Amino acid sequence: MPEPTKKDEMANGQPEESVAPESNGAMPLPEITLEVSPPTEAVADGKEPVETDGKKPEPSEPEPLQAVEAQEPSPTETNTSQPQPGGVGVKEQAESENSTVKEEGPCSPPPTDDDAAAATTPSPTPHAESVAPESNGAMPLPEITLAVSPPTDDDAAAATTPSPKPHAEDASSLKKLSIELPNDSVPVPAMGRKDSVWSLGDGQGPDDLDKPIDSPPRSTLLIESPQSASIPVGGDITFVAKVEAKDLLRKPTIKWIKGKWMDLASKTGKHLQLKETFERLTKIHTFEMHIVKAKDNYAGNYRCEVTYKDKFDSCSFELEVKEAEGSQNIDIRSAFKRSSEGQEDAGELDFSGLLKHREPKQDEGPDVDVWEILKNARPDQYEKIAFMYGITDLRGLLKRMKKITRVEKKTEAFAKKLDPAYQADKGGKIRMVVDLADPTVELKWYKNGQEIRPSPKYIFEHKGTQRIMVINNCSLNDDAAYSVAAGDENCATELFVKELPVKIVKNVEPVKNKAGAQVKWMKNGVEIPTGVRSRYRVKCEGTKHFLVIDDASREDTGTYSLMATGGTSEARVQVDLKPLKIFQDLQDMKVMLGQPINLHCEIFPGNVAGRWYRNGQLIQPNDRINIVHKNKVHRLEVATSTLHDTGDYTFVPEGYSQSLSAKIHIIDPPRVHLESLNFPDNTVTIVAGNKLRLEIPITGEPVPRVVWMKGERVILESGHRVRAETYGDQTSLTIDVTEREDTGNYKIVLQNEAGEATASVKVKVVDIPDPPESPLVPVVGGDWCSMTWEPPKYDGSSPILGYYIERKKKQSSRWMRLNFDLIKETSFEPKKMIEGVPYEVRIFAVNAIGSSRPSEPSKAFTPLAVTSEPTMLVVDDVTDTTVTVKWRPPETIGAAGLDGYLVEYCVEGTDDWVVSNKELTEKTKFTITGLTAGSRILVRVKAINAAGASTPRTLQHHVMVKEVIEPPKIRVPRHLKQTYIRKVGEAVNLVVPFMGKPRPKVSWLKEGQPIEPTHVSIRNTDCDSIIFIRKAERSHSGKYEMTVQVENHVDTAILDIQVVDLPGPPQSVTIEDVWGGNVALVWTPPKDNGNAPITGYTIQKADKKTMEWFTCIEHYHRSCITITELVVGNEYFFRIFAENMCGLSETATQSKKSALIVKEGMQVKTHEFTDHDFMEAPKFTQPLINTFAIAGYNATLNCSVRANPRAKVFWMKNKITILDDPRYRMFSNQGVCTLEIRKPSPYDGGIYTCKAVNDLGEAQVDCKLEIKGGFTFFELMQRGVPLHLIDKYMNEKVVEPEK
Repeated sequence: MPEPTKKDEMANGQPEESVAPESNGAMPLPEITLEVSPPTEAVADGKEPVETDGKKPEPSEPEPLQAVEAQEPSPTETNTSQPQPGGVGVKEQAESENSTVKEEGPCSPPPTDDDAAAATTPSPTPHAESVAPESNGAMPLPEITLAVSPPTDDDAAAATTPSPKPHAEDASSLKKLSIELPNDSVPVPAMGRKDSVWSLGDGQGPDDLDKPIDSPPRSTLLIESPQSASIPVGGDITFVAKVEAKDLLRKPTIKWIKGKWMDLASKTGKHLQLKETFERLTKIHTFEMHIVKAKDNYAGNYRCEVTYKDKFDSCSFELEVKEAEGSQNIDIRSAFKRSSEGQEDAGELDFSGLLKHREPKQDEGPDVDVWEILKNARPDQYEKIAFMYGITDLRGLLKRMKKITRVEKKTEAFAKKLDPAYQADKGGKIRMVVDLADPTVELKWYKNGQEIRPSPKYIFEHKGTQRIMVINNCSLNDDAAYSVAAGDENCATELFVKELPVKIVKNVEPVKNKAGAQVKWMKNGVEIPTGVRSRYRVKCEGTKHFLVIDDASREDTGTYSLMATGGTSEARVQVDLKPLKIFQDLQDMKVMLGQPINLHCEIFPGNVAGRWYRNGQLIQPNDRINIVHKNKVHRLEVATSTLHDTGDYTFVPEGYSQSLSAKIHIIDPPRVHLESLNFPDNTVTIVAGNKLRLEIPITGEPVPRVVWMKGERVILESGHRVRAETYGDQTSLTIDVTEREDTGNYKIVLQNEAGEATASVKVKVVDIPDPPESPLVPVVGGDWCSMTWEPPKYDGSSPILGYYIERKKKQSSRWMRLNFDLIKETSFEPKKMIEGVPYEVRIFAVNAIGSSRPSEPSKAFTPLAVTSEPTMLVVDDVTDTTVTVKWRPPETIGAAGLDGYLVEYCVEGTDDWVVSNKELTEKTKFTITGLTAGSRILVRVKAINAAGASTPRTLQHHVMVKEVIEPPKIRVPRHLKQTYIRKVGEAVNLVVPFMGKPRPKVSWLKEGQPIEPTHVSIRNTDCDSIIFIRKAERSHSGKYEMTVQVENHVDTAILDIQVVDLPGPPQSVTIEDVWGGNVALVWTPPKDNGNAPITGYTIQKADKKTMEWFTCIEHYHRSCITITELVVGNEYFFRIFAENMCGLSETATQSKKSALIVKEGMQVKTHEFTDHDFMEAPKFTQPLINTFAIAGYNATLNCSVRANPRAKVFWMKNKITILDDPRYRMFSNQGVCTLEIRKPSPYDGGIYTCKAVNDLGEAQVDCKLEIKGGFTFFELMQRGVPLHLIDKYMNEKVVEPEK
């Protein structure tokens, strides 16, 4: 393979290796830069600097121009650049599409003489060799540098003295000048960094860098405001506003507004999202506005408004949406025009117009997008399309096409296809690489449709999934279309072979010159040094001048010229080498990692130097690598091999197109690096349901074959849920959704030709436990129960931490958590349940992973409680052989209900309780029979329900079994103590209870006469007497006397019964007077009031013509009235109905005469009358009535008084005025006076007086109030008081105090 510095020249003469690679393979944008650089390699090779005077020298064979790396200038206050030593160059730099473009400062001034002298010192290391090759194989754009250096005084010193490398400080101070070229399709102000537009783009000037950024003032609510920003079209951006909530009681209100009024809350969707969060620790509200895939119309002014009560804050910000890069149409035809067609420098891009700041001609824009046509075309069609649209720089076009990111259609066979095109030099070597998705597929290579067979020229290599074809010693016959077929799919490319430049030789022209004249020899325009140590010698024989070159080599090839005063003569010298003979070629080797590598070869001639390359990269000797050249033997020694030493090694003799190649394969036994997992005992614990991905680094050369196994089962890469993958230097085990069954040991087996290695990883899948079994409820109480359960069978590979208990009503679907702290035990007592409601309970088991699914619900159970004890147990009757007790039901029965009562008794002196009723009784009264006369017993009663027996209620004292005489006592009901009123025809049914033992005799009298059984029915029982009248008549009214007698003891009571009926009509109706539309009527009350007071009258009128009656007024109380609003000209009759508590009278009394309403103009004779005097002294219309009251129950005294003017009412007890006493309340409404005594005691009995006083006089009424004891009969019975004492106590009268 020829030397890269000579061979790998591009069309513009720039070496390929002098350009830094692009990491992503995308086509960069060129940048033209004038920069001050250190001396170039041309001087280091012994060439003289070229003196230029502004004229362009004649073109000779193009020499490679060295690239100088530019450094970024730092802005200064004056914004000027200081000159640095070195040459001035124009550099085209490749930049990535997403890099930031900045405007540069002004151009540097020309260098001084001292600087020019320093420019002649050579650099110790060629810059082209220090640049790393492209990692992706894409061909970058050339970097063009024009190096201009003035001549120095000491040429020999300039050629031999090396210059040190510049320091970092010097490198950072290098200055750079960017020149922006206008585009023919884009206005100058809008020029930016676009594809194929050779421009620096817009950016921030140096003056702007030092300007401080004014921060907005801090607001009252916003602690962080959204800032203005810019994004490209289709980009995403987030604006954030933060509000501190330490002094806020509730969340503030925020609005995002675009422009002046557009509220963005209603615009949320795919491209706009609003988010609110609150950090409890810092108490900060965060409001975010996300813009997704921005469009051009999203640009503009936005405003954020925050409101809280009377506080308000806002902040405005701008959003700039820039047009996506590469969106402009680019005329690639003008970009790839050659500077001069048909000359030696054809293919070079002409930058002279840039340096002279000339405005390019404005060509018409392209009618079609040539780039799109090229992207969609096959590589073999590039040349045809280029000439169709006038593009002559084919190599520049291919370089640019390689940089374009091609979106290839995903195939099943190829993971990565061939590049669209490849380029190689004649005699060189090229590698074509494809990456297969399926390594097992059969692969075939084709050249112009003919299958290629393996040979020394075509070498096929396998490396993992890569398939490589190497073409050695490329010739013009190899310039063809190549394709590779993998199964049913194929991909194609094209190879371009570049031929070496044509030699041009020019004969020396005779020049007349005088003998002894001064002449100067030049090589390629540079004066040839002829010092003592130089290989060049000059002889002069008269007018003949000779240039002798000792030990000529290929570097001496060039154009030699002789400059004299009479003219210039030049000639082209071509130095050819001797044929190269290879005695021993390089041999392929396999070396164990860490072992030395020795490569040697023998060639003739022996004095030929050479260079060693690894994978196309020049090998430099260092501490580990030693290069030896002894005579014909060339040897490369590597002390300790590494994996990076694997590759193709090439030895290139200088000056020859031939090369020697060999392959070195470094092998390394496989190893598994489990220590990178950082898991104790290589055990990986993961929660079930999560994704597990174990990435384990592995080493080994060649790449080992990896097999994952669990037990005897091999895990495949094509597995759905569980799969193993190996790529690069690591292998991975992926379980998408882990399950319990994935727990176990996983074995990794690595194999390659250097050995085998195994390792084991334990995977522990932890999960929530299984649900426990259904709980048991053995005991149930009134509002609680006792439940137990068994632990779950599977604890999820993690200890059970506790349990959660839930319950619900059987008819409900909502479960309620009973405990918030875990319960360690397997038993629990739920409480606070509703009695009588069916419940179900269930259990959750909890471990470190989480809570299990709920257990099956328990069987439904109903909390039930026994009733409370029966109340008010008393002795109702005692005979010589029986005792009758009665009680009241329990205060609390509960949901279980009440099944009945159980009565037990115990004879005094024993502890044995005897059950009196074999079966439960539902009544609250029971008679114990079979007792012995004279014995004393104690009785108790229990309430029984489904939950059991209640607490017994027991008598406080023993009961003597002996009959006792009880004096009779009539207990008249309260409503019978006053007049009992009934209407005619209604039934009368009165029950009057009484007491007495033995059974009393009852008799009834009416008005002192016996009652006829035909008129009134009377029925007597042991404890009451009933008087019944089926249809009451007015003759049944009167006072009925009831007498109860037990031996010599008698008690009487009087009942007043009043039977009322409808009243009769008024006796007469008279028309007293008629005037205008008014008639005065007077009538007399009815003769029969129906045994009840008349409560009012109803007056009706009727026109004489129709005799239809209409009611004028109802419930009228007086016996005279004036009827108004009568119609003039009509004649009226009037009738009146009487009304009492039973209703209106059946008939009405009609006026005998009619009243004629005369017309206007008629005189009405008015009668004189005197006003009635309504003044009246107080008079009680309803007196007070003697009343009995029960101690502890409120009592009221009522009377009515009439007086005009209104009388003042006083209440007195025992002649003492009742004043502000809280036990008494006094009311007076419409003449009805009421005195209420709150919960009276025996001491509240006495004579009560109501006194009414006004200016005309006074009146008073009295009544007697008796209070029946401080204890009830049942309370006295509970205390064990004998019946005769109870009767005496209840019959005591309040002694009326002496007047």
